[in-house]
Amino acid sequence: MIKYPNGIKRPAGMKIQEKNLPEKNGATQVKLSKKVEKKQVKSNLPSLKSFTKSTVEFGKRGMNFEAEINATNDYYLTHGMAVVHKKPTPIQIVKVDYPKRSRAKITEAYFRQASTTDYSGVWQGKYIDFEAKETQQKTVFPLKNFHDHQIIHMENVIKQGGIAFVLLHFATLNATYLLPASNLIKFYYEKHGLKSIPLDFIKKYGHEITTEQIPRIPYLDILIEHYEVQKNQNDKK
Repeated sequence: MIKYPNGIKRPAGMKIQEKNLPEKNGATQVKLSKKVEKKQVKSNLPSLKSFTKSTVEFGKRGMNFEAEINATNDYYLTHGMAVVHKKPTPIQIVKVDYPKRSRAKITEAYFRQASTTDYSGVWQGKYIDFEAKETQQKTVFPLKNFHDHQIIHMENVIKQGGIAFVLLHFATLNATYLLPASNLIKFYYEKHGLKSIPLDFIKKYGHEITTEQIPRIPYLDILIEHYEVQKNQNDKK
């Protein structure tokens, strides 16, 4: 049995190994038990160092291109500048189960290829329609990202007096361009044998968008600057 010095009582509820323990080390053994118990409790908590590092890395990563456009559209809507929404991707339902009479459960489905473009809406009484694409390439933008039906759709939008364009993001260069659909369509038909659009062509006929904090992708700035000028020139004619 361990003997404690005068005036010191053994803590209530504390269990210690008393068998074969030297009497002089009893108090030391109790103290070590407390330390081990405290260390085990702390080890279950997340490391402050690792948590801080993870938070910083997430902040650096930021939003992807699509999320940045969606956030920009939300900003335009909130401030009454434009109403633009992302079109939902069509879904082909393959199998449906009916576990209950009043409830249907989709058990198998797949995404169909989008029939038109990514975004559409209204800006200053004008219908706008655009596609958003991203690439890791540095000097060209792959044409495989565009499909015939999308080119035809943008052609039809222009014929009806709407504004159509594409937002092209070069992730490696961290550069974003607005290319009018008319230039894309012309290149698509005339250079159909090519597999990509040269960056020089995009710089020549497109407009680089200066990214900002809010809104992140201010593409309306390009429309205000260039499409309004074209509109005024057409009105004078």
